[in-house]
Amino acid sequence: MQVLWTHGPSAVRDIQQQLPPKRRPAHTTVSTILTRLEAKGAVRRARKIGNAHIFEAVITRDATQRQLVAELLSFFGGRIAPLVSHLIESGQMTSRDIDEAREMLRKHRQRD
Repeated sequence: MQVLWTHGPSAVRDIQQQLPPKRRPAHTTVSTILTRLEAKGAVRRARKIGNAHIFEAVITRDATQRQLVAELLSFFGGRIAPLVSHLIESGQMTSRDIDEAREMLRKHRQRD
């Protein structure tokens, strides 16, 4: 999905080539993943050029992020504090992230 969001509609081979060389899956694996994503409504075949199908994202990055965050929060009982605590303790959330979150909260409160 990341490749489609970044580069736009792409053929299987183009998507495969954008993946990191050390962990690059086989062409058939990428094709299978795209077929499964198509069945789930996440991508669609936009057109065909020769024998190559060109796939494009149907769902946006923002919609996907919202869904994933909602699912992640559900694992924490809908509470954000345990998640934030874990991110801070693991070093994945920095002081800069916290400052940015404070600024977002301040702006959100001003709108309300």
